[in-house]
Amino acid sequence: MKHEEISLQTKKALAESLKRAMSKKPFQKITVSELISDCGINRKTFYYHFEDIYDLLRWMLEEESVEVVRSFDLLLDFDEAIIFVMNYVEENDHILNCAYDALGRDGLRRFFMSDFIDICRSVIEEIEERVGVRLEPGYRDFLCEFYSSAVSGILIEWVRDRSRRDRDAVTRYLTVAIRDSLAGIFGKNAFTEKQP
Repeated sequence: MKHEEISLQTKKALAESLKRAMSKKPFQKITVSELISDCGINRKTFYYHFEDIYDLLRWMLEEESVEVVRSFDLLLDFDEAIIFVMNYVEENDHILNCAYDALGRDGLRRFFMSDFIDICRSVIEEIEERVGVRLEPGYRDFLCEFYSSAVSGILIEWVRDRSRRDRDAVTRYLTVAIRDSLAGIFGKNAFTEKQP
């Protein structure tokens, strides 16, 4: 087995151990010692892969959600990507609430923002190429922050209090708001086939 495969298996085992621990107690009370004991690895191996438990949490969330979203063709599968994210949030409620308690609203927002900005930038750049229009770089950065802030804020509120929100409505509102506003910026061809 290659080193990369072994490393990925170790990271996934630690992530599963972290999930089990998070289902039993607050994130702040989880120790590296209990994770490595649960996985049967040594402390040096843990620190070879992660700086600390927060780094493991960040990797786990990115591996399970953000990387999957990046694999979508967001211009074609935008609706499916939003549905995937909402499903992930719903299925991992206790993990995300634990992360919220550990990182706080601003910490969780910063986590989501950094990844969503990259995803948003790639979508906008693909639309620019598709319609043959280049936005001013400052405006592109503004749009990336705007959409990322909006989506991360909605997701954090969803994590904290789903009882107030209808999941299907939130999914539909996000999809329509982002699609319509980008179509308004780039024209009706923003989400259609590439222009000649």
